[in-house]
This record gives sequence, structure tokens and C-alpha cells, in this order.
Amino acid sequence: MTTTEEASRSDSVRGGGRATGGQAALVLEDGRVFRGAAYGAVGETLGEAVFCTAMTGYQETLTDPSYHRQIVVAAAPQIGNTGWNEEDDESGKIWVAGYVVRDPARRASNWRATTTLPEAMQRQDIVGISGIDTRALVRHLRTRGSMKAGIFSGDALADTDELLGRVTGQPSMLGADLAEEVSTDSVYTLEPAGDPRFTVVAVDLGIKTNTPRMFAERGVRVHVVPSNTSIDQILELNPNGVFLSNGPGDPATQDGAVALTQGVLERGLPLFGICFGNQILGRALGRDTYKMKFGHRGINIPVIEHGTGRIAITAQNHGFALAGEQGEQFDTPFGKAEVSHVCANDGTVEGVRLVDGRAFSVQYHPEAAAGPHDAAYLFDRFAGLMEGGPAAQRKGV
Repeated sequence: MTTTEEASRSDSVRGGGRATGGQAALVLEDGRVFRGAAYGAVGETLGEAVFCTAMTGYQETLTDPSYHRQIVVAAAPQIGNTGWNEEDDESGKIWVAGYVVRDPARRASNWRATTTLPEAMQRQDIVGISGIDTRALVRHLRTRGSMKAGIFSGDALADTDELLGRVTGQPSMLGADLAEEVSTDSVYTLEPAGDPRFTVVAVDLGIKTNTPRMFAERGVRVHVVPSNTSIDQILELNPNGVFLSNGPGDPATQDGAVALTQGVLERGLPLFGICFGNQILGRALGRDTYKMKFGHRGINIPVIEHGTGRIAITAQNHGFALAGEQGEQFDTPFGKAEVSHVCANDGTVEGVRLVDGRAFSVQYHPEAAAGPHDAAYLFDRFAGLMEGGPAAQRKGV
């Protein structure tokens, strides 16, 4: 664990004893209190309460860096029945600030499981709560919106007014600059199984493990670089294209990543972004971002591609979005751009692109970890784009 990660964890979690099944309380900033049993580690954790509608994939959810500083409420009623394994982590650790479940599985039953979910949470000091009415909690968050929250158990329990003061005193997610806290500290490379067709520089704003694997399956060498990498450092790697990853926090704080993206666009390099990367590309093209009421978090969210009418069922995890309307075209310093995708449920912008095709992004997760594979073709689309990119031309690819 890096120094940054240690500092981040100490800010959000105190206590850290083993769960005993004793009393626990979830306190929301509007004063609503849910009482249940300690789950995972015992102590105190603070974060933004959000809900995830995915019925499967809790291990991938908990290890997704995009959930940094968030207390995740599982909408699925039973959690933990497949245990915890050594293969499905989407990063090197659990990133959620806390976990809220209704009916924890009494035993893990899966041939790949090496431990249970609560044991994995205990080892990493993740404070959780179980046995509460998560349906009522999700309905409350849908009505009132995502909000500051805290989970308290063991010695961290106190009277409600004191707990509420701890909850309301924490920083807001609006204005939170978190990408550097989850990014890699140094460059690392994932090689494809055979000879590489292309080289991609992936800017790590909170990248998930499966994303470089998806590139490698398509013959792409991936250099994963820290979020604060400069355009000159990227060019030194002589890439065929640049990828902007998912990540946590408020995209309005990412002036450095926006400037980097503009540098990539100025040089005509093919560019592909997902989730947080979609918001960064949108900002680089002059669009504004805003905080959503309760966001999109799940693996069954329908998205419409404007140009083709194609509908994909997608995995998503975002609490911020780009401003815009379906099919809207607008001028940028890099040429005409358009809103390419929207959510079929609520019209939220789910993708933008330059009309000439050299840069595009989507708000969802085509790496599908966990989730449906409807959007995996976007990696092939990016590979096709790189066949005619500037670096490919220099190398004669």
C-alpha cells in the first residue's frame, strides 16, 4: 500500500477490529438512521452513500477505484454467497469506503472462493453494516439523492447527534479531486500474448484491471501511466493511441487531465475514453459537467448510440455527467463534435466524439467487469481507428 493509500484509508476508517455481529448504525446527513449489525471490520467510516443495482459482481464493485470515498449500498438482497477469490479484483485493494447489505450469506459456496466477503473486508479494514432494509434505503437515496453518510460500530458508536456531526463534517464529493489518490505511482506495461499490433498509453485515473487485458486480447501493448503524466512523456512512448480511464471524484477538478487531453487532440493521436475519461474528453471539447442526483451504478443500464440506433445494455458507475442532448453537434478547437450516446432511461449524455472520428468516449464500462459484453466492440473500434493514426503512419503499420 502506498503512502497516499494509507493516508486515504486513515482519513475514512477508524477502528478496524474484527466484526462481531454487534450493533451498527448507518447515519445519513439528512438525519435518517438505519440500525443493523456490524459487517466486515468494526469501527467508523465516512463517505458518500450511493446504491448499486447490480445483482452480481460485488467483488469487482468493491475493488473498483471509481468507488473511492463512497459507501456502497447493495440493492441485491443477498450478498456474499460466492465468497471472495484471488482472480476477480479490479485493482490491488478494496476501494469502497463502506458496504451496506441486507442479507449476508451465511456461507460461501463457489469453487474459486479462497475466503469469505466479510473476512476480506476485515483484512482490509472495510467497515460495513448488514441486516437493514436496503430497499427502503435505496428508495430514500433515489428521492433525496446521494448524500454524506457514515457507518459506526463498536467503540465508534455514540448518540445520534454526535454521529450526525461526524457525517456532516466530512468533505463533499462535489469538488473532490480524487484521481491522483487512486492512480498508479509509476509506469507499468501489459504485453499482448503475441506480437503487438499497436501501442496504447492508458492514463490511469482509476483504471480497472480488465481494461488493459481487453486491449492485450486485441494485440495491443498497454503502457499504464500516472494521472499527472505530461504530453511529452506520453509522446516519448510513441503510442498509436491514448486511452483515458474511469476514476473517482469531480471531473471539474481535473484541469491537468483536460489539458493533457487537449494536447493529445492537438497532435491528432487517436483517443478513447471511458466513464471519467468521457467527462475529461467532454471538458476538453468545451462541455460542462454536473453532479447527478443519484447517478448510474449497475450493470443493466440501456444506452442508445445516436448514429446507428444501436442499444447496448451497459455497466456503469458515475455520479457526474456531461451537459448535452442526444445528437447535439457543437464546434470545438479540434473540429466539430457531437453527443454520440445517451441513456435510454433518463437522457443523460453517455458519449461524445469528434465527427472526424479520431477521438471518442463513452460514459459506461465496455470492459464489463462485472457486467454485460454488449459494448466490447468499442475496443475493436479503437483498434481500427489506430490503423490510420499518426504513429501508425510513421511506423508503416
